[in-house]
Amino acid sequence: MTVPVFVDTNVLVYARDRTEESKHRRALEWLAALWEARAGRLSWQVLHEYYVTVTRKLDPPRETHDAREDVTSLVTWGPILPDLRLADAAWAIEDRYGLSWWDALIVAAAQAGGCAYLLTEDLQDGQALGDVTVVNPFTHEPSEVLGG
Repeated sequence: MTVPVFVDTNVLVYARDRTEESKHRRALEWLAALWEARAGRLSWQVLHEYYVTVTRKLDPPRETHDAREDVTSLVTWGPILPDLRLADAAWAIEDRYGLSWWDALIVAAAQAGGCAYLLTEDLQDGQALGDVTVVNPFTHEPSEVLGG
């Protein structure tokens, strides 16, 4: 069985942003592989960040209707809900690893989702954060994590 992989906002954004073509292609590869393996996980924080980024910060911005369809589709990945338990875990991660609050919340959500990997370019590739290992999706192939 394939292990769950938590996807950070930047991967989703690069799948829609063609500014850096190599990252765009790699993000699409990762997302396709995660859909096929049914291994993608994320949080509501990631979905919120994604929507704001693609509709307000990309040039050109993604149409709100299309961004809303993206979010609706990604809800099938069972986003981790924010609650006090998640906040407590994030505070502990923030203190232990010295991460920013937002990054600690991402790691806490990945842990709460039972994910073995966190796909992001924002943290140190290969870093172990409890049971979650950071994987930079732009330096690793999906097969390195998902097999195949």
